[in-house]
Amino acid sequence: MKKTIGGVTVDEIKLVKRAIHGNVHAYGELMEQYKEFLYRTAFAHVKQEALALDLVSETIVRGYEHVGKLREPKYFKSWLIRILLNVINDYYRRNKRVVSMETADVELAAETAAWQDGARQDHGAAVEEKLDLLAAVERLPEKEKSIIVLKYYDDLKISEIADALEIPEGTVKAYLHKAKEKLKNLLKEDYIYG
Repeated sequence: MKKTIGGVTVDEIKLVKRAIHGNVHAYGELMEQYKEFLYRTAFAHVKQEALALDLVSETIVRGYEHVGKLREPKYFKSWLIRILLNVINDYYRRNKRVVSMETADVELAAETAAWQDGARQDHGAAVEEKLDLLAAVERLPEKEKSIIVLKYYDDLKISEIADALEIPEGTVKAYLHKAKEKLKNLLKEDYIYG
């Protein structure tokens, strides 16, 4: 079992420290570890593969430009999430529009279908339920949407979300509770437990 500090492995902290000191290869290794996580988070926000990849690329570049300013290596993941969310928000501000479910790629339906483990006859209903849930999440205010994505799509802890968004844990819990209540009302069913 690898030794951890604050939930982060010692090896990762060493990589982060090397990246902070300008080691390009260490930063590249970190990005290799986090690229799928960043993509999932971006895709959950924008629902378009190419756009999500562009946003991840911009996040990686911004991170590289500013990694030397990171003070605490154990907060690298939170710092990286914050950069990604800022990149996503910058994109929306520049384009002054919200990507609607109607403009989402067909890939969304395919990816949602891939998540389904059940029998073939349940496949259509499950895909429809997941698309309804994604559409409801899309209708949430941006802060609540980000918290839902980080909690349920990326499986982050409340403390990690609080670090990433630079808000108290109690605020995260309050936003999460409000978001779940709104989703229940939007869906008229309880899709989210816990």
